[in-house]
Amino acid sequence: MSAFTGWRAALRMARRDAMRARGRSVLVAAMIALPVLGVTAADLTYRSVQPTLAEELTAKIGSADARFEAAGWGPVKVEQLPVGAEEVYLPDGASYPDGDEEDRAVDVPAVLPKGSRSITEQSVPASVTTRHGVADTPVTEVDTGDPMLRGRIELVEGRYPKSGAEIAATAGFAEASGLSVGDRLTVRGPGRSYTVTGVVELPADLEKKSLYALPGAVIAPWREAADDDENVVPPQAGELTWLVKGPSGAGVTWRDILAANEKGVVVTSRQVVLSPPPDSQVPAAGKSWPEEPDDRLAAAALTVGAMALLEIVLLAGPAFAVGARRSRRQLGLVGSCGGSRGQVRAVVLAGGLVLGGIGAVAGVGAGFALTVLFRPVIEEFSGRRFGELTVHPWEILGIAVLGLVTGVLAALAPAIVAGRQSILESLTGHRGSRRSSRVLPAAGTAMLAVGVALAVYGGLSGNTRLVAGGSVLAELGLLGCIPVIVGFLGRLGRRLPLTPRIALRDAARNRGRTAPAVAAVMAAVAGSVAIATYTASTTAEQAYDHRPNLTAGTTAVTISTEGSAAELSQARAAVEQHYPVSGARADIERVWAGSDCAAYAGEEGRDCGALELIKPTGEAHSCPLSGDGAKELAQKISAEEHKRLMNSPACVDEEFTQRVFSADDHKILVGGTELLDAYVKLKDPAAAKALAAGTPVLLNSAYAQDGEVDLKAVHAYNNDDEKAKAHHSRGATTAIDRLKVYVAPDSYAATPGIRMIMPKKTAHELGLHTGSVGSVYALTRDPSEAEKQAADAALTRAGGLARVTTAAKPAGSDDDSTRLILALFAGVVTLGAAAMTTGLSKADAEADLTTLSAVGAAPGVRRSLSGFQSLVVALTGVLLGAAAGLVPAVALRLTDLRTALEAVRSQPMQSAYTPIEMPWPTIAFLTLAVPALAGLLAAALTSSRTTLARRAG
Repeated sequence: MSAFTGWRAALRMARRDAMRARGRSVLVAAMIALPVLGVTAADLTYRSVQPTLAEELTAKIGSADARFEAAGWGPVKVEQLPVGAEEVYLPDGASYPDGDEEDRAVDVPAVLPKGSRSITEQSVPASVTTRHGVADTPVTEVDTGDPMLRGRIELVEGRYPKSGAEIAATAGFAEASGLSVGDRLTVRGPGRSYTVTGVVELPADLEKKSLYALPGAVIAPWREAADDDENVVPPQAGELTWLVKGPSGAGVTWRDILAANEKGVVVTSRQVVLSPPPDSQVPAAGKSWPEEPDDRLAAAALTVGAMALLEIVLLAGPAFAVGARRSRRQLGLVGSCGGSRGQVRAVVLAGGLVLGGIGAVAGVGAGFALTVLFRPVIEEFSGRRFGELTVHPWEILGIAVLGLVTGVLAALAPAIVAGRQSILESLTGHRGSRRSSRVLPAAGTAMLAVGVALAVYGGLSGNTRLVAGGSVLAELGLLGCIPVIVGFLGRLGRRLPLTPRIALRDAARNRGRTAPAVAAVMAAVAGSVAIATYTASTTAEQAYDHRPNLTAGTTAVTISTEGSAAELSQARAAVEQHYPVSGARADIERVWAGSDCAAYAGEEGRDCGALELIKPTGEAHSCPLSGDGAKELAQKISAEEHKRLMNSPACVDEEFTQRVFSADDHKILVGGTELLDAYVKLKDPAAAKALAAGTPVLLNSAYAQDGEVDLKAVHAYNNDDEKAKAHHSRGATTAIDRLKVYVAPDSYAATPGIRMIMPKKTAHELGLHTGSVGSVYALTRDPSEAEKQAADAALTRAGGLARVTTAAKPAGSDDDSTRLILALFAGVVTLGAAAMTTGLSKADAEADLTTLSAVGAAPGVRRSLSGFQSLVVALTGVLLGAAAGLVPAVALRLTDLRTALEAVRSQPMQSAYTPIEMPWPTIAFLTLAVPALAGLLAAALTSSRTTLARRAG
């Protein structure tokens, strides 16, 4: 009999066996199909969402042939690469033009190809009225109805503007502003109103918030209004660009681009970008710097792919093992009829081939169907429309083959075991007794140690591929130790009640079924914990490095020096009415000496009226990370010491902070005790008592010496201050006062915008002047877009000289979606593996359950036993997975630490803080909630009734 004939018989037997055990067959096929489905859908989504070069061009220039624009250096010759305006250079030896030449206009229409058709585009930032109040948004002047815009701007509702009194809004702006088709809005610059005739979207940027009007509808009237009224600020419009359709469909050639470059014009041409000329024809060839590939993405993709394949094998393997065990009599008959051990193995492998093929085909088909079904949801989530459903046939075929091979690999170990089993054991149903291998745990322990060492070494050396390889090797080593760990669990149940004792002993006795399921859970949880730990750590790093403009959870209303007290009062009322404020208002005043020269900052005599805290000399008051010897020091100290110095008051003061309350860097403000509570968050009765008694509160201890500070005041007087001039014959006097202050703890040195709070009566006693700056409020939550727009409208009605600033959040502070998705994915895999193992153990131990019922066990024992079996698998897997997931996360953070320390050696004032933050909510969900849910579901879905039957054998 030929090999093909033997395999044909094996495939026929496997098909019949699959039809007989439909439940188990569907389970195995689903295990293989689900990952194939996910990978297929991910491949289709990734390929469709990632824009092709042609789609990127459409997002930039629509259906036009090219976009022409001035290079920005005046009418001088430039050189560009075929990609367009992204990479533009001056010819070799040419010098940058001076200001006068740079400001000369470039005649772009003169270089357009003869016979071509063009439209113009120009944007301007504007403030417009909305249903809620006022919002800032860009307004673009372009004929959105022109066919050249198709593919870049598409109509969603209504129609395109046809006159200068009409305007279109993107869907994002319409949603945020509350406007719809037919509503009217006013652009505050020119003070003209427009009717919203349509809602449009940008397929490449669905979240874009913008307005579109016809050319000449906004910018020209705005400039006319500014010419007629000096109170109207002229618009700061962007560069004017031309979208061009070439003559007779010829497009825009490289020769046309070179001619345009001679006049200082750069061109993005569809024809040239898609079919670039040879480098010999490109004057700027070789001037760009190629981007270095990021090894992290490739390493991560390789690791995830390997773990996904491993999970399928581990989940499906026990099902084939149980199937082979239940078919052992049939396999014994094959051997008794002269079948070789290889033919017995072929029967089991054929089962993997049949079910793997079914799962692969079903997974690919379901992946296509779900991608098409959920395409709108995917597009909204990704923020861009698919140009088309991009299919790479060889990738899809590779995914299907991977599913097929996975089925065969899952059946490989059961096939080897079935081939080794004697014919007598197969025919009688006895399993025999075999000692567990000692080689696998020893090899697993060695692999675990080597993998951890490789991952740590890769992290310290900055080699991400070593990190990925070491992490996979460590996880494979831990997989080899799982049978021993599962066997150890059986010993833990000696003093437990009956049901958990049976569950633990059953898991230990049937390690071939339990260990792969535990390993599959471990693999899923390890990946989720690794990514969650890394993202939580980077989020903590971003929060640490964040330099806020205001104290967290606060908002400030401030007014310029030209504003009046009445306008400030109206601005405060607007914030209190529309923002979710809590607690008392904390008013802030600025302080100066002599004449108020705040309006003349930057002119000669800019120091007039200035106040300055003089920092004492000495090591205790200066930052060692700035100045001479800083780089040498940064190379010697550890990351922990560098962090301590960066957080010291002397070094915190060296960093730039946004000016919210004052126009200078001295940050001396006048305020009361409510400022300590609402803004500084200094809950210290001694500080409040000192401030109330007239003692200033110093937030940065680096400026204090023996509890006192030196305050330098430059008293200057303008020509209108006759009384002051009569008292002071000189134009300016400088006085230094030594003040006793209350020094706050060092943790308050980084308070944004304030260095010292001075009581008002103390300022007046020193002969200083004060004036209102604004107020700060504590917030109960972040204000919504509607609340911001309503407050902005009230500020506009008050005069427009006041503004509201809200505390900015660090990057990534709201991004918990990744960790949530990972936790849910790991939870689903855990529940699935636990349910599969429970089902297999139930089928495998039906005779034992029948014996329990026969000897008088209560009906609930069957139900509770299933629950504890599921709990054992889930809990063991998630605990091991949580430990395994820390290896790559810690190693990658070591890589980040190495990079940060290298940066600090050149820039000592740069932070090197690289924490390892544990994602405790994710870990608690996986280690507590998921195993408990798995056990409860298994117990609830298991029937407590059983049909008594005679036990065979």
